[in-house]
Amino acid sequence: MILHDKSSLRYGRLLIACPDQPGIVTKVTRILFDHHANITESAQYSTDPYNGRFFMRIAFTIDSASETLDTLHNALRPLAKAHAMKISLMLPEKKKRMAIFVSKEEHCLLELLWQQQMGTLEAEIAMVISNHPDHQKTVEAMGFPYYYIPVDKHQKDIAEKKQMDLIKDQVDFIVLARYMQILSPYLVSAFPNQIINIHHSFLPAFVGAKPYERAFDRGVKIIGATAHYVTEELDAGPIIEQDVQRIHHGYSASEMKATGRLIERTVLAKAVKWHVEDRILVHDNKTIVFA
Repeated sequence: MILHDKSSLRYGRLLIACPDQPGIVTKVTRILFDHHANITESAQYSTDPYNGRFFMRIAFTIDSASETLDTLHNALRPLAKAHAMKISLMLPEKKKRMAIFVSKEEHCLLELLWQQQMGTLEAEIAMVISNHPDHQKTVEAMGFPYYYIPVDKHQKDIAEKKQMDLIKDQVDFIVLARYMQILSPYLVSAFPNQIINIHHSFLPAFVGAKPYERAFDRGVKIIGATAHYVTEELDAGPIIEQDVQRIHHGYSASEMKATGRLIERTVLAKAVKWHVEDRILVHDNKTIVFA
């Protein structure tokens, strides 16, 4: 039994995606063991044990006095090459930095700010960017930078360049907390699977603008919200989390919106939390979420 000085322990996370085949778990965990890593959490999924894709997430501790993540990563390289394996190795202590984009609706923004301040969201909020000045005092009072960049629908590229100048090399991912603007392909491609949007309907129903109004006109009995990664196709990116609430015929469109705001807040917060904890793997246009 090897006893470690707790002060030298570091935490790591390992994400793996590869063609499924026998022995992968054994080979990976053996390398971790050989490098004095202690697995604290492990989850795996196969799309099909025969010719399918295999996904795995491992959380572990490692004694930094004798090992480094670089040496562990180098030890995994031959295995990755032999099995066409995509490997991501992360340090949870290095928190991801995010930019929050928001328009006039504040409920999703405030939920993320509160959770970050309470310590339940393991991320740094580098900045809040908005096309309205409405939330500046609130955000700055909580200690976060706020940038007001108005968007002219005829010159959206000018606003987006200003946004890019702010976030380039400063953030790891972006959260659209009810940011009611469509991003350009240029911005989306700069952050592949790193932009999380909250859409105020249960996708794929009611894609695009005014989903509550259209849901009211349709007479739905369930409303919902969807957090997804942003792609160039509107509201069609890989879905991370969804939730619903049953309603009835007596709900007005405004009452549906009020109910929906509560769903939006929790759905987006969960998606962001799972993203920063490296619990999400994207495959085609779907996600594997080890929540």
